Amino acid sequence: MKTFTLQKNRTKFLSIILTVLLLSVFFKCTDNVEITRRYTVVEPEYLTIPELRASFDIMPADTLKKPGKIYLYENYIFVNEYGEGLHIIDNTDPSNPKIIQFINIPGNFDMAVKGDILYADSYMDLVVLDISNPQKITLLERIENIFQNNNSDIPFDPERGVIIGWAEKEVVEVSSGDFNGNFPQYFYYGLKGIAMDMRFANSAEVKTNFAPAPSSTGIGGSMARFTIKGNHLYAIDRSNLHVFDISNLTLPIVGANLNVGWGIETIFPYKDNLFLGSQTGMHIYDISAPDYPIHLSTFAHIRSCDPVVVKDTIAFVTLRGGTVCRNDFTNQLDVLDISNLRDPILLTSYPMFNPHGLGVDGDLLFICDGKRGLVVYETNDLFKITENKIAEFTGIDAFDVIPFHNVLLMIGNEGLFQYDYSNPENIELLSTLPVYRDEELQ
Repeated sequence: MKTFTLQKNRTKFLSIILTVLLLSVFFKCTDNVEITRRYTVVEPEYLTIPELRASFDIMPADTLKKPGKIYLYENYIFVNEYGEGLHIIDNTDPSNPKIIQFINIPGNFDMAVKGDILYADSYMDLVVLDISNPQKITLLERIENIFQNNNSDIPFDPERGVIIGWAEKEVVEVSSGDFNGNFPQYFYYGLKGIAMDMRFANSAEVKTNFAPAPSSTGIGGSMARFTIKGNHLYAIDRSNLHVFDISNLTLPIVGANLNVGWGIETIFPYKDNLFLGSQTGMHIYDISAPDYPIHLSTFAHIRSCDPVVVKDTIAFVTLRGGTVCRNDFTNQLDVLDISNLRDPILLTSYPMFNPHGLGVDGDLLFICDGKRGLVVYETNDLFKITENKIAEFTGIDAFDVIPFHNVLLMIGNEGLFQYDYSNPENIELLSTLPVYRDEELQ
């Protein structure tokens, strides 16, 4: 009995000794504990600044894929391919427009033309092109680094360049820690892709006078950020108004650079004034002294996207809610009395679906109401505009318009549309240049 008890105690003692030894070994080996982590990150691929500038090119005609701004010059329409360049469209016959050329301009979103000279942005640069022969366009000048707050929604690094794609990369990390699991902290910066959400049947007979009459200066839409008035080019970025003297069309002289606030989106010229649409209000600038715009007033509103057009003493402003504008509730048309430019007065407002660009010609008001389509109103009675709807074209995600000489140009998610509105009671579709996205071309 004693022998059994002794043996039992000896076994227990040895077990305790063994446990202590094992724990001692384990704790002494904590420095050798390793953890291997494997994970995937998405990293940006860059087009460098020298590569960006060298990639300017004149290319064969291509289809519309992601259209942005529009511009009318004589018998040509320029349609921005978002962030990539400009389509040149021969619009001699609005019932049969033809894409004839594509200008490859990385980082292009806006343009303006005077006297066969085209001005366009290329991220932070201003490029100057001779378009007197649309089949043989030449690059005349590049003013570098003028738009520091460039208008791109595409990620851009002034040191590394512009992000043109994303690549997956596997990362393997080996590290050590103590027994309690206190390993170094790991931070995973997941770079996400950029969602650039921008937001078009031919008539058998078209009157010959539908083609826009030649003019030395072109016409932009209400969403434009470039405009020309006299011998000056005015361009806005997110917070600045840039002035260029273009008395010598081929060699712009950089002038004033005015900070005009933040969230600046659109510019509209009317007589001796510029009307700037921003996310917080409409700003009015006097350019009677064209080199030095003078701020006259600001009509403030709830934060929303804000293009503006003007007729006589009335300004029409659309307010659009949405992700970019950080306001999901305000979608309306404001009508302002600007007879006193230093004190704009709100006359009335009308609810809209999701208004974008707009245009005015005489008593006709054209509104691109997003996915609702194009809506046309008569404005004889400013307090009954929505009661005087003339036409509505649905099934189109409408973005911007240019009304001129009874032909309406409209750009949208589905392409370029042209309408004859010489008879407002019977507005007719003249032509469509549709969008063909990559998946549709395969």
